[in-house]
Amino acid sequence: MRTLKYTVAASMLAVALPASAQQLSIATGGTGGVYYPIGGGFAEMINNHIEGAQATAEVTGASVENMGLIMRGDADLALALADTVYQAYNGSGDFEGRQIENTRALASVYPNAVQLVTLADSDIQTIADLAGKRVSVGAPGSGTELNARAVLEANGISYDDFSPQRLNFNETADAIRDGDIDAGFWSVGPPTSSILNLAATRDIRLIGLSDEEIANAQEAEAVFAPYELAAGMYDGMDEAVQTIGIPNVLVVNSDMDEELAYQLTQLLFESTDELIAVHPAANDTTIEFTMNSTPVPLHPGAIRYFEEVGADIPDRLRP
Repeated sequence: MRTLKYTVAASMLAVALPASAQQLSIATGGTGGVYYPIGGGFAEMINNHIEGAQATAEVTGASVENMGLIMRGDADLALALADTVYQAYNGSGDFEGRQIENTRALASVYPNAVQLVTLADSDIQTIADLAGKRVSVGAPGSGTELNARAVLEANGISYDDFSPQRLNFNETADAIRDGDIDAGFWSVGPPTSSILNLAATRDIRLIGLSDEEIANAQEAEAVFAPYELAAGMYDGMDEAVQTIGIPNVLVVNSDMDEELAYQLTQLLFESTDELIAVHPAANDTTIEFTMNSTPVPLHPGAIRYFEEVGADIPDRLRP
């Protein structure tokens, strides 16, 4: 999907910023996921291409925590799952009573895949088999937990049916390897380092979702979409596995300087190859993906860039 041709030539990226915008914090996630390398890669791009700007990727609890950081102004940019962003903007779900109306998007960067992992010799074959097991549902304040809970509850499974453990990606992989838990959820861009490392030391199996289970999840969360994990993605994974995907959104506060938002958006889409070199998930960082997948309005600075390159911006993405 990296084939769009635009008539507007790429302009110079090394542009001085206002002094107030020189130090930028990018809220990411744990070091075992994709947010941290993607955020770190984008921070390096900012440091190399936007004159006077210095950006740093911060380790966080991921999506839910990141939205709070944006709301309070404790982070300038953040990566978060589309369902988390949507709930925060609308004050629904986990954000009921604490709506974050000042949420704006620069782009949708890549899709996450919900990945449920167990050891190959486990008797867990479906999500129904999680009953009575010890299962990591993701770190507290993470989009992984929101996604895991949504998928499970949409299919009649509650936390009362198993022993939920709230572990980050690396902790989940270690606990599966050591036999401390029976299975774990990841909601992350595949392939992810923590599962790759686990598969290199233990034989694993990924648990797929049936068509009915996917349909039930989509009914509960409109941002869910069918997604296929390719065969061979992890060691020992001989067949493709069907699951769901969720876009990851690069969000900012509506108070961000418009010129800064414009330059960040321009940098993301005109130097995407640098981000792909950091992680292959960035192959999905396209203008088409942003227009089709972003669940909240774009920042005016991002809109200015997309208008300049001739993108067809849906009305729902205009504030």
